[in-house]
Amino acid sequence: MGKIIAVANQKGGVGKTTTAINLAASLAALEYKTLLVDADPQANATSGLGFDPATITSSIYECMVEDVKAEDIVLQTPNIEFLDLIPSHIDLVGAEVEMINMPNREEKMREALKDMKQKYDYIIIDCSPSLGLITVNSLTAADSVVIPVQCEYFALEGLGKLLNTIKIIQSRLNTELAIEGILLTMYDVRLRLSNQVVEEVKTHFQQMVFDTIIPRNVKLSESPSFGLPALLHDADSKGALSYLNLAREIAEKNSVALAK
Repeated sequence: MGKIIAVANQKGGVGKTTTAINLAASLAALEYKTLLVDADPQANATSGLGFDPATITSSIYECMVEDVKAEDIVLQTPNIEFLDLIPSHIDLVGAEVEMINMPNREEKMREALKDMKQKYDYIIIDCSPSLGLITVNSLTAADSVVIPVQCEYFALEGLGKLLNTIKIIQSRLNTELAIEGILLTMYDVRLRLSNQVVEEVKTHFQQMVFDTIIPRNVKLSESPSFGLPALLHDADSKGALSYLNLAREIAEKNSVALAK
């Protein structure tokens, strides 16, 4: 039975899609069968793996609104053997309005992905940068959530709101939802502010914070323009190696949990 991990933060520009793409690619590189679900209407995770969103005919939108089977729209990534994608499309913007009167509207993604858990070790969901219905669907479908937090001044600003949303979902829609961890991103060792944010987040959240910290890295920023994860763009870059470490940390943590 696979594990569904949502990557969520309603604050934009924190490295959420970068994390979803590179975590999924790194888990696949470790030979875990991995599915990346692009649940963001901007479809950046789709283009970041080399697919043109303009040519996508079926996406997660069709699964949630028209009950198309998820297995029928899975795309195999051309460069990574163990990584598949359920793409997104700009149509997803309208899904929240279309779903408003649907019964069990918060559980459409859970329904869409329930059979996929048998086929993959990990399913990574790239959430949209909001706390709207699509993100609520993603968190309701997920077993756990990774929260990327930028090492900058406003880092903790939206975190309380997101944690509050997670608590509401835990109490009403998904009692099993756990926090996989808080991931510090865009870390610059030269900046005192970066170090202060790291200290502050670790002091506040202690065990919830991943040991792996993602640095600011040119190769991480460049790789989406090539339609590749950092691991294929430059395997020796600090960014690629950091996400590989994160994948190992998550895999190790989950194998220990299973052993218990």
